[in-house]
Amino acid sequence: MTLIAIIGGTGLTRLPDLTIVRRERVATPYGDPSSELVFGQFHQQDLVFLARHGNPHAIPPHKINFRANIWALKEAGVGSILAVAAVGGIRADMVPGKIAVPHQIIDYTYGRPHTFFETDLELVTHVDFTHPYSARLRKKVLTAAHVAGISVVDDGVYGCTQGPRLETAAEISRMERDGCDLVGMTGMPEAALAREIGIDYACCAVIANWAAGKTAAEITMTEIEANLAAGMADLTAVLRHFVQA
Repeated sequence: MTLIAIIGGTGLTRLPDLTIVRRERVATPYGDPSSELVFGQFHQQDLVFLARHGNPHAIPPHKINFRANIWALKEAGVGSILAVAAVGGIRADMVPGKIAVPHQIIDYTYGRPHTFFETDLELVTHVDFTHPYSARLRKKVLTAAHVAGISVVDDGVYGCTQGPRLETAAEISRMERDGCDLVGMTGMPEAALAREIGIDYACCAVIANWAAGKTAAEITMTEIEANLAAGMADLTAVLRHFVQA
């Protein structure tokens, strides 16, 4: 039986209601994962939880060892990943505090090790990444939200930037012209690595703020934390129905 993994981002360093069975530090050919893998039961369902930024939350987006994280989850028997990410809203309906389930991604990152297929290859390897998120998992998330009575946005193009700084207003304008609806810093290469290693992957994006230039106000951590608190409360309800489906 394959396991479900939840990868927690900013605002989700630990999973509420998770009954912990054990913690395991997994060695990988790519170094140490961001944190221990936490094995437990969440509403009577077995799963694995990984804190993407570490616990405590100390690893910036551009320093996350994405390859080690995904490799460790595969080694643990994970077949499906639901990745939680805090993002900025660009499109008008991507309102702070709301949850979106993106369907596409554009990668603006640089310098991040982004593939398992680098050395000791018999043949150059390419993977199809036309649709970066698992249709099965996206449908499962949307159904869980419906059952939980939580309104979520059923689409969105996630633009992944390098971080850790937030974007300029001009950068967000460019991203909007490119077709981005959301902006975050951790969606890639996480999604691509999961595809390479054969793990189904989907994202729950919790909108923490309006992206730069979308309002006249300055983006503050106080605003981000308040919106994340509201969004994470809804997310917990969605996750409960997601794992039980």
